[in-house]
Amino acid sequence: MKSVLRLSVILIFGFVTFISCERPEPTTTTVGPEVATFRALPFELEDVTLLDGPFKEATELNAQSLLNYDPDRFLARFRERAGLEPKAEPYGGWEAQSLAGHSLGHYLSACALMYQTTGDEEFLDRVNYIVEELAICQEAYGDGYVGAFARTALDEEDISSRIDDADAVECGKQVFEEEIANGIIVSAPFSLNGIWAPYYTHHKVLAGLRDAYQLCDNEKALEVKTDFADWLYDIVAHLPDETIQEMLVCEYGGINEVFAELYGMTGEEKYLELSRIFHDEEVLGPLEREIDNLQGYHANTQIPKITGLARRYELTEDETDYNTAKFFWETVVNDHTYVTGGNCNEEYFGEPGKLRDRLGPNTTETCNVYNMLRLTDHLFQWKADAEIAGYYERALLNHIRASQHPEDGRVIYNLNIDMGGRKSFQDPFGFTCCVGTGMENHSKYGKAIYYHNDEELFVNQFIASELNWDKKGVILRQETGFPEDETSHFTIQTEDPVSFTLQIRYPHWVKEGMEIIVNGEAQRISEEPESFVAVQREWNSGDEIEVKFPFSLRLESMPDDESRVAIFNGPIVLAGDLGPEDDPDVYEDPHYVPAMITTDRNPDNWTDPLNEIHRFATTVGKPRDVELEPFYSIYDRRYSIFWDIMTEEQWEEGLRELEREKEAKTELDELSDDKILPGDEALEERANFEGENTHVRHYKGKYGREANRGGWFSYELSIPHDEQTSLILDYWGGFEGSRTFDIVVDNQIIATENISSKKDGHFIKVEYTLPEDVIEGKERINVTFDPHDFNRAGPVFGLRTISTEKWESLEFFN
Repeated sequence: MKSVLRLSVILIFGFVTFISCERPEPTTTTVGPEVATFRALPFELEDVTLLDGPFKEATELNAQSLLNYDPDRFLARFRERAGLEPKAEPYGGWEAQSLAGHSLGHYLSACALMYQTTGDEEFLDRVNYIVEELAICQEAYGDGYVGAFARTALDEEDISSRIDDADAVECGKQVFEEEIANGIIVSAPFSLNGIWAPYYTHHKVLAGLRDAYQLCDNEKALEVKTDFADWLYDIVAHLPDETIQEMLVCEYGGINEVFAELYGMTGEEKYLELSRIFHDEEVLGPLEREIDNLQGYHANTQIPKITGLARRYELTEDETDYNTAKFFWETVVNDHTYVTGGNCNEEYFGEPGKLRDRLGPNTTETCNVYNMLRLTDHLFQWKADAEIAGYYERALLNHIRASQHPEDGRVIYNLNIDMGGRKSFQDPFGFTCCVGTGMENHSKYGKAIYYHNDEELFVNQFIASELNWDKKGVILRQETGFPEDETSHFTIQTEDPVSFTLQIRYPHWVKEGMEIIVNGEAQRISEEPESFVAVQREWNSGDEIEVKFPFSLRLESMPDDESRVAIFNGPIVLAGDLGPEDDPDVYEDPHYVPAMITTDRNPDNWTDPLNEIHRFATTVGKPRDVELEPFYSIYDRRYSIFWDIMTEEQWEEGLRELEREKEAKTELDELSDDKILPGDEALEERANFEGENTHVRHYKGKYGREANRGGWFSYELSIPHDEQTSLILDYWGGFEGSRTFDIVVDNQIIATENISSKKDGHFIKVEYTLPEDVIEGKERINVTFDPHDFNRAGPVFGLRTISTEKWESLEFFN
């Protein structure tokens, strides 16, 4: 296997005492492409064999999913764009759109990872076949380009007006060579010259080629990657910085990472230059100054950029890249991350530290966690910080494991952590971004279990596995049922005695004290939780180490509300089973909050253990008691992982408030002149609904209508006769992102609205007073919702007209 990542290790190491926290920290440096200093280095995946247990089972499910795909269908559009005959029908889903090709990149990486994880030659064969086919496509172009996407339509008027003969330019290669190379840039967060995030797609393909080269010794993969980089260098290297920055408004994935790595592989400075070209000042500039400017930005657009900075730091020792990566990781983990280790709501970052009300069906995108774990892997290597390893465990157990269906291997785009939520598993042939990262997530469970330097072996994760530390001639076998076992048993095999320090992570969640027993003798532990315990000795074959880490129940609060809590048992988030996901009696009202009626924050005192580990029954639940189980094990059910701790009086007051709201809504209905509920076919037909590129979405028990980018929708409503009139619109106040739109009444714009972050966690009613000259002499009006370029309109969950005087008389809403 390629040793490009880490060629050799020179240890600068002080004396290590036996299980002592007073030792000096050793430092590791690499000789090879990296110039930065490392404390701990990863093992190759092929050095770690998963043993029987839940992680091996998840790997086997994913292996079957990967083998169900046909490489020729992923390759079909690559061949078609290159003027070659496709060998199979191309896939649909996102692969049929201008993001075509991104899934092949993920698939190539996943097969390379799975080959190292399992040793199954079928995956190696698929890697080699895909690389050979990409090389054939590249040769057909003759200049280094390779790609599958095209610009097949231009929905935004702004693009068409700025690009001459736009409809004549379809191939992605032409767009780059005839427009981007000439500084003709029309960029939005997910669109570059009418193509959906083309650099994002290029990044995925280049990352797949990287993995084919590094993990599967495929030399041609490096050739294809290098030739493509040369082609792209000629496209962008001459562009002025102002043009580059405009171009980088569009999501570019982690393309800065793959070019930095290409510099490390080849030593060619121009690839480092190419990496630095892909550096947007809008987001990265404030982060370099340690300013959290993330609110309102698409979360997964940002994380891969930072991994690119981390890799660039390792290859250049650029302190700005180091500090930015470190600050970003700490900011996201401490101020934007939920208890599961996931982040974002509706794919966007919100206000730092404000998570209580940022709950909905589309929380915690799985791509984000995939990318945060990749970044975490880099940061751990630098300092071997137990807190960083602890985050990896949290996200791995409570998001990644929870995102795979345990029966058929389907994966999840947004992992719903709402109160009363349910898991929505993806069509594996829809080829969303999270289907792509899902291919990789469950192919590399051996990745972050162990790290090393010349004198230390770090045990970061308690996962049943066997490590072959070939350089030391050591095999370390870890047998455990974790996370449903409170003990991990290690056995050492070695031909000759060998000295090294075994660094065992002491998790933060072990409250009753961890035990380490070596060959039957209990060891003294002076370290505190969230650290590593050092066991230094000469090891002999047959030595045994038993590690006990007793689980205990505890609460973790929302950062902005101590009364909204999640219940953990050890490292595991517990979910309360609320009933079948399609049960009409499962309460979906957004005001409903599962609660625990108690002032006692020790869950031991209001739960009863059941027969299985991590299974409990509550005794103080409202509106009823529930059974608790690991979040990763629940599916096809409604659940909550958050609970409001409150008194009986607070619960009763909440019910009274709901009743007051219900009465106010009834009065509003009686006073309104007209009312439309989007999604109600009869009402929409009566209102002469019209629209393009629009859909109805179901959100927290309500239906709303939304116009996609380039779309619109309209209704006709009756208005009060000869009275000042108000238009009342219902929104969900917790959306982020590009949601600016015009509200047009009878061809006149009465308001330009941006509903982003209006009021997290609440449905709201917004009043618009209609100008007299718009409604004078009319009995009905047409209300149109028209999104601005690259924006969406809505969703709108309700529309009504009412006299302004009557609206102002409703004290509840005013």
